[in-house]
Amino acid sequence: MTDRLRCRFTEANISFSRRRFLATSAAIAGGIGVTSLTGLGAARAATLKTVRFSEAVHNLGYINLYVGMHAGIFKKNGLDMQVSAAGGDTQTFAAVLGGSADFAIGDATMAQISRENGGPGVVVGTVVQRAHYFGVSKTLQPITDPTGFKGLKIVTSPEPNTNYSVAKRLLEKAGLQVGVDATIVPVNPGTEIAAMLAGQADIAIAYQPSVAAAEAQGAKVVFDFSSYIGPFCNTGIMVLPSTIQKDPEMVQALVTSFEESSRKTYADPALSKEVARKEFPDLPGDVVDKAIDAELKFLIPAQSVVTKQDQWKNLMDMQIYLGNAKGSIPFDQIIDNTFADKAVASLK
Repeated sequence: MTDRLRCRFTEANISFSRRRFLATSAAIAGGIGVTSLTGLGAARAATLKTVRFSEAVHNLGYINLYVGMHAGIFKKNGLDMQVSAAGGDTQTFAAVLGGSADFAIGDATMAQISRENGGPGVVVGTVVQRAHYFGVSKTLQPITDPTGFKGLKIVTSPEPNTNYSVAKRLLEKAGLQVGVDATIVPVNPGTEIAAMLAGQADIAIAYQPSVAAAEAQGAKVVFDFSSYIGPFCNTGIMVLPSTIQKDPEMVQALVTSFEESSRKTYADPALSKEVARKEFPDLPGDVVDKAIDAELKFLIPAQSVVTKQDQWKNLMDMQIYLGNAKGSIPFDQIIDNTFADKAVASLK
């Protein structure tokens, strides 16, 4: 992916297994260098509440976040969003645990793992409601059955990033043994397409706008994870209970902004494309437009910030199957939909 900014993180930062996540997260949070992606400028009103917000990686799955910022929705609700990219799912929640971010968006399994190990973490909304990954190749024909991955080299981000998890589960559910029947080649998040184009793998599991950029270079989508998995809490808004207790008004303003932004993303595709072009200025406009068309067609950005039980169940089923989580925290204890429900009611 051609992120306009790249976080300063090393390969060591992204090699953690989920089971070691809590033991290392504090160190990660203290060591990650993050680069500001977007702000409202030095002239922001003094009355705005500064929100330190960490996104896992800069990508178009989060188009509702960017629409909300460019359309002034967060500002209207009193928030000055200071967004930085952490470089992966583990790092973004580690920023919240370490106190360098108020909120994080990424794989919400991180909050689940934290809770299962006696730590904090609550999910107050959904940002991406389907698996926003596509199998992209220059050499393969469309794969209609997961057994078609047999014998392939598949490039993804490293474990514990979600595209690794969805790829591993797909292979194992198809009866294929990772490392024997098919090989997963891990690379730094955002470089999956480049690795595939360079011949390191037959297929890349990647997200937008990298997918559309690859198509412009002659590659094609050969597998659609969003349809294969169905409703799926791919990306959640994670926060600490202490933040909710300290500033529930900020949490409500943020969740309400996401609800309004998500609706606007679907209601105004032209605006979504305009915003996406600004967020990814190094890509040709038609490539970005195609990426947004795919995002909306496959219903990848959340249509509502409310986290639904089927979305969460599909995420937990995958993580329990892979042994990354136990699923021991009930839905209503890890998911706090009270802010999302109020947001929906306020926007009727």
